[in-house]
Amino acid sequence: MQKIYFYNTRTRKKEEFRPIEQGKVGIYSCGPTVYAYAHIGNMRAYVFADSLRRMFELIGYDVKHVMNITDVGHLVSDADDGEDKMEVGKKLEGLDAWGLAEKYTKAFFKHAEKLHIKKPHVVCKATDHIKEQIEMVKKLEDADYTYIIDDGVYFDTSKFAEYGKMAKLDIEGLQLGARIDSAGKKNKTDFALWKFSPKDTKRDMEWDSPWGRGFPGWHIECSAMSSKYLGEQFDIHTGGIDHIPVHHTNEIAQSECASGKEPFVNYWLHCEFLSLDKDTKMSKSKGDVLTIDSLEEKGYSPLAYRYLLLTSHYRNPIKFSFDSLKMAKKTLRKLQKHILSIKKNAKDIVALSDIAIKHKENFLNAICDDLNTAKALAELHAVIADKDITDSEKYELIKYFDLALGFDFVNMQENKDIDIPAEILDLVAMRDEARQNKNWEESDRLRDKIIGLGYELKDTANGAEVRLKDGNI
Repeated sequence: MQKIYFYNTRTRKKEEFRPIEQGKVGIYSCGPTVYAYAHIGNMRAYVFADSLRRMFELIGYDVKHVMNITDVGHLVSDADDGEDKMEVGKKLEGLDAWGLAEKYTKAFFKHAEKLHIKKPHVVCKATDHIKEQIEMVKKLEDADYTYIIDDGVYFDTSKFAEYGKMAKLDIEGLQLGARIDSAGKKNKTDFALWKFSPKDTKRDMEWDSPWGRGFPGWHIECSAMSSKYLGEQFDIHTGGIDHIPVHHTNEIAQSECASGKEPFVNYWLHCEFLSLDKDTKMSKSKGDVLTIDSLEEKGYSPLAYRYLLLTSHYRNPIKFSFDSLKMAKKTLRKLQKHILSIKKNAKDIVALSDIAIKHKENFLNAICDDLNTAKALAELHAVIADKDITDSEKYELIKYFDLALGFDFVNMQENKDIDIPAEILDLVAMRDEARQNKNWEESDRLRDKIIGLGYELKDTANGAEVRLKDGNI
């Protein structure tokens, strides 16, 4: 089987991937906290995880991909201070926490589908796994890793010698700078496993436990659910780099202490941030949010955004701009047009030529070298430009490459998938209405405007069809 290499965050080096079970791979991805719309920076992590899954499937692995939905327990501060993000969100929306979670879970998967992100094999909600989380906290309590203070049950990080190793945290420095706060935490790095409901307050989401009525901390859900669906040790854990110092560090601590096995995960893969022009990380709390819907409203296909993401290595930061998205859109359109032309000329073939086989090898080597999608995309363009292979060979390679790239070129239809900006579609709709009202002067004016913007129209019984003029891709 094809060799695969990943940069492992835990060891800080590139390593050959060796699965726990031959031919199989278990992947856990940290999912969304569903208190608001996921922004395009959030979605980068899921395009990355999808590309990872597709790569394994391409080379023949039996993949089990698990992703959580955080619908309770994620506090507004990583220091376990403040309100649950779901409680904050419901006040802004006028919904209860359950309705809020349902609304934004549906929105997340709608956006994911538009980006051609495959739905994980297991999608597990924190609120559906309270029993498993309580059981894990009990294991930690029995092993003497916990203590109780006024607001909850906490993990004592001083009892886990490896705490902070993956994140390379200066634990001694952190403790020297710590102060004893009113909550009474023993160490600055200690974290909540179970939070007690505030007195005289009725939460939408709270449960009885051996320690009192309350709700789980954010970190315990991933440990409890990943172990349930993938085992106490599994192959790969993905997430954004912001998860390294706190969330993933805490996952390692509680999982290894609860099971007595290490390592909890063999390969930790983290993707970098996507930032806005002003070098600011997008943040739901700061309000500087662009969503997949926002991009569509501005005339950009979600697949143009997927293409933009794949042009950069997942471990490289991306500075987002509409200029870069416009260029990705233009390049993808040109690519789609070439592929449609190749598809028309393609015939079934028995075997690939040596030159075509070399392209295939180049693509596999790129995608299996720490998921180098940028190099893999370059190979796709090289195939299209190669005059020494037939269109039939090109189409076979395009279909194969696309299993990893995820653009669904096989089912692409010119008018449907080579995206038309919303402003053009609005003009077409206005012209259709003018024609229905027999306002021929307005109809002609709108037609001329559409043509002037680089598009052509074909009137049908069901209204006008619009497409780019040749040469304007």
